[in-house]
Amino acid sequence: MLKRDRDAARARLSQAVSAIHDVEQLRVTIVFDGRGPELMLERPSGHATFTHLYTPDGATADDVIEQLVGSRGDASKCLVATDDRAERQTVEALGATSLSAEELAAWVARVTERQRAQVSGLTRENEREWRRPKL
Repeated sequence: MLKRDRDAARARLSQAVSAIHDVEQLRVTIVFDGRGPELMLERPSGHATFTHLYTPDGATADDVIEQLVGSRGDASKCLVATDDRAERQTVEALGATSLSAEELAAWVARVTERQRAQVSGLTRENEREWRRPKL
């Protein structure tokens, strides 16, 4: 999808990872490669804890990720998803934890299923409440 439509691929990734933000209640920052002369920040959901960062020209997503992890007071609270072996080694040397894209996809699948189950339970509860006779 990335080769055909970069924006659609970014939106799909963001939508998938938003489940981790919403269900696990974790801060999520997705770093994308370049979109202009300066670092751009977006909050697609309006939440300060869910952010898209676009690197400035001349910087890579890996550069920005390393700066974010390196500037974090406690890098052990950072989890970086990448399939780039060198990047995983770098962020781990800085104190962060890393996981592969495949591990991230599996986490998203587990969280999404939990989210569906929660919504289904709330729907059943609401249906019972609506069918209850009013006194």
